[in-house]
Amino acid sequence: MTDYEILQLRKQIDEINKKILELLNKRTKLVHKIGEIKEKKDIPKFDPEREAQMLEDIIKINKGPLPDHVVKNIFINIFRSSLYYMELKSKKQRLINRKSDGDVIIEIKGEKIGGTKKTIIAGPCAVESYQQMDSIAKFLSKLGIKFLRGGAYKPRTSPYSFQGLGETGLKILRDIADKYNLIIVTEVMDTRHIDIVEKYADIFQIGARNMHNYELLKAVGERNTPILLKRGFMSTLEEFQLAGEYILLQGNNKIILCERGIRTFEKSTRNTLDISSVPILKNETPFPVIVDISHSTGRRDIAIPIAKASLAVGADGIMVEVHNNPEFARSDSHQQLNLDQFQQLFTEISKLFNI
Repeated sequence: MTDYEILQLRKQIDEINKKILELLNKRTKLVHKIGEIKEKKDIPKFDPEREAQMLEDIIKINKGPLPDHVVKNIFINIFRSSLYYMELKSKKQRLINRKSDGDVIIEIKGEKIGGTKKTIIAGPCAVESYQQMDSIAKFLSKLGIKFLRGGAYKPRTSPYSFQGLGETGLKILRDIADKYNLIIVTEVMDTRHIDIVEKYADIFQIGARNMHNYELLKAVGERNTPILLKRGFMSTLEEFQLAGEYILLQGNNKIILCERGIRTFEKSTRNTLDISSVPILKNETPFPVIVDISHSTGRRDIAIPIAKASLAVGADGIMVEVHNNPEFARSDSHQQLNLDQFQQLFTEISKLFNI
């Protein structure tokens, strides 16, 4: 066979490639139209029975030279590519994935989360007493910390563990925050608690255990209060973002995404901090991202390098548990920093970042 003959055959292949591409794109558009109709009728987009029937019909008319199993693999990939296109299209349409208007900056009482300045949210795991909160808040305020965390309602694995002080704890938080001009971040666990928590708090925290509580997400989404949404410890980033979508669909776009570690087989830390989630979330969503360095590791001895790493990869801030006497704390005593340890952490990260 001459070079000229090879060239002519290659030209034919090039033309066939163009036709295949044209037909694939035409097929994808048709599949997408079907998907849109199914979505309006609330019908699943993927139909395994239809796919199996198409494969069977294609194999019946295959005359070679490609063997049936090769043809089957080719068309399975074609089917998957169409489904992938629909999923990609759907993802781009989500509210949480829209960055066209720029990054969202949450502003509360003159303080911002997001932008060029890094935020520190600090405070104890749980509100235990007025004296405890006053001691911690006074210390944090002197350092210029503006966001005070503390649990009044505590979701605990054991029903016999300390469950929080409830509204009494909220009142303490509010009194202390007003005294030192601080902003309160506290957890709302139940739709029945929303009104009472909103009465005292500045930011709703949705804990990891409640990331899949869709009725709670929808309910807080109807309010105008900023929401700190924590990633579930068994959740993918896709599921995390969809949890945020529930809030957005109700009209509340004041969302702060919080990476707090996921459960793996590793036992040297309480959870495994998914540090890669920070740049991914920053790339794919317009919302500020913070890292809970306490719940992600459960260890105070590595708090400083974890804080530095979190901020270095682009986190807008960190959340850290601080207690005036952690050894006697009523919950999570092993992971809370004492005041001197927090002072050291603050000094170290202030050298590297705009705090």
